[in-house]
Amino acid sequence: MKKRILVACGTGIATSTMVANKIQSELANRGEAIDVVIEQCKVAEVSSMWRNFDLIVSTTQVPSEVQIPVISGLPFLTGVGSDKVIDEIIEKLKS
Repeated sequence: MKKRILVACGTGIATSTMVANKIQSELANRGEAIDVVIEQCKVAEVSSMWRNFDLIVSTTQVPSEVQIPVISGLPFLTGVGSDKVIDEIIEKLKS
């Protein structure tokens, strides 16, 4: 069964693309990308989309009504701690 990750940023364009690409690349490097679908959106769209996903990775604050795991995507932008975030993503997808 495919797991779905929603990557959100302020505009749903540049930052979310960079984060989504890094997640996809790291999951592939670890052999974990086969059953994962990644989509992008702007944070304003999260409220209407989150129910179709297993996990959100966001570079900004997400609405409080979201009831799935949310992981900060900022380490992908800074380069500090991104390995730990990938570990966390894999753990959440397997639970």
